[in-house]
This record gives sequence, structure tokens and C-alpha cells, in this order.
Amino acid sequence: MRLKLVPTITNVDFFKYTKVTFGGSILAMIASIGIFFMAGLNYGIDFRGGTTIRTDSQLAVDVAKYREALETLNLGDISITQVTDLAQPNQNVTQIRIQAQEGDEAISNEVIIAVKAALKGLDNMMTFPQVESVGPKVSGELIQTAVIAVFLAIVAVLFYIWLRFEWQFSVGAVAALVHDVVLTIGVFSLLQIKFDLAIIAALLTIVGYSLNDTVVVFDRVRENLRKYKKKALKEVLNLSINETLSRTVMTSVTTLIALISLFVLGGDVIRGFVFAMIWGVIVGTYSSVFVASAILLKLNVTRDWSAKDVNTGGQFSNIDA
Repeated sequence: MRLKLVPTITNVDFFKYTKVTFGGSILAMIASIGIFFMAGLNYGIDFRGGTTIRTDSQLAVDVAKYREALETLNLGDISITQVTDLAQPNQNVTQIRIQAQEGDEAISNEVIIAVKAALKGLDNMMTFPQVESVGPKVSGELIQTAVIAVFLAIVAVLFYIWLRFEWQFSVGAVAALVHDVVLTIGVFSLLQIKFDLAIIAALLTIVGYSLNDTVVVFDRVRENLRKYKKKALKEVLNLSINETLSRTVMTSVTTLIALISLFVLGGDVIRGFVFAMIWGVIVGTYSSVFVASAILLKLNVTRDWSAKDVNTGGQFSNIDA
């Protein structure tokens, strides 16, 4: 018996409530931008600057005890990560990142001494082979580089879709990607979840995931526009989304199962990254159906491709929907 989250044949009118779905997306984007400018992002050490302390211990690492020992120092944002060092298999290595204190580029020597003393209370033989600081200037450069990376990814998508399909498809795909990125930044501003380089990696992954969903739908749209030349554009778009709906839902659900498992069992280190991915999969699936296709309908995508064989589609045309 095969599990089917969506019937093999569906006939859902995805444009029946376009004013609600598309209008809701626009309002959500405006709200996200407003929240971003009012509340800002809760930048992590990567973007705010701070100090990284590497520790070596012969005792097993207990992150909760490490954090408890350092909380009494009131140092603000502290990130504690256990690291596997293949060069020292018998050592238990951790990387502790402490945010820059107000008015300073990095924590002072006195604070570093206090941190070492607090940790030595857990293991008197603990060593500190490495102490590095990242100043505000470097952090500012990281923010600039991260913004450029996301922007270039979206521009690359714009040209790729333009070359593969038509300019209307390109606009629709980029609108969906911008929608996903803006809503993700908005929810991070709203919930004040720590925003660091891992979240930038998540944003770029969301761009790729959303694009994959959108291209699958677009490829079926292109195939059906060639096949049904007399059908209204709205009918063709609805047919195409329904034909790929099973694949879209199954991909999203299986991905979410893995991500939710990581979110629950993966620990604090990757929780922010996984949350961004979970949110990105949800809004990416939504945008590929309700945003990208709505843009195609509004732009009245052309049908004048010179296709000799109307039954020939793109690489995704034979997907089992």
C-alpha cells in the first residue's frame, strides 16, 4: 500500500483566492521589512565581534556545565561548541565564543583570565591553546559579504531562469525568492533569534530549495502551454500546479521530517540554522505555488515558443505527479 499525501489526480483552483494569497504575501513582506527596521536582527558574534577561546580537557565535555560556570560572569552572548580534533583524539576540545563587551573591540585580558578561572573550576588540568578576537570592522565586512552573497545568488537565478524560459518566468522566480528571504529575515527579527553566518548559509539553501520547487512547476507550465494552445492561461497554470502538486508536497513533507528531527534532537548549536530551514521550506513551497504562478498570470506569459514536438518537455516534464 502506497502512502499518498495528495491524490494522484487533483483539481484545485489555486487562483480562486489570489487576492488573499498574493495580497497576504505582499502584506507579510511589508510587515517583515517594518519589523526589521524597528527591531533589527539579533546578530551573533560573527557579526558583532567578540573573542573565541579554544579549550582542551581530558574530561568529557558537558556544555550545560560550561555555560553554567560562565553565566556568573555576565558576559552576554556566549556560544559553546564541542569540536572534534583528529590530531588530538584523546582530548575533549571546545570552542567558546564571547561577544565583544560594550565599548571594546574584544573582551579584556582580565575577563579572559576570569573565564579561564571559571572553566578550570570544572577541570583543573584544562588548557587554553588558542584565544582569538574579531573586531567590529571585520564583523562589518562579514555582514557586507553576506548581503552580497545572497544578492548575487538571486541575480544568478534571474539570469538562469531568463535563459532557460522567458523573462516572465524569471520575474516570477525571483519574486518568489525575494518573498522567501524577506519573510525569513522578518521572522528572525520578530522572534529575535540569533542571526549568524549559519543563518546566511540557511538563506542560500532556502534560495536553492525554493528555486527547485519553482523550476519544477515552471517546466510543467511551459510543457502545457505548448500542448494546450487554446486553453486560457489561468487553466494551464492550474493544471500544471495540480500535476506537480503531489511531488511538491511529498518533497516538502519528507524534508520537514528530517529537519524537525534535527531541530528536536540536534542541540542548541544547529537549532537556529534548522529553524531557518524549516521556515524556508514552508514559505518556499507556498511561494512556488501562490507567488511565482500568480506573477506569471499577471504578466500574461507568452506562448510563442518554436517547439516542433508539443509532447517534449524539459528535464522535469516526466515527473510522476
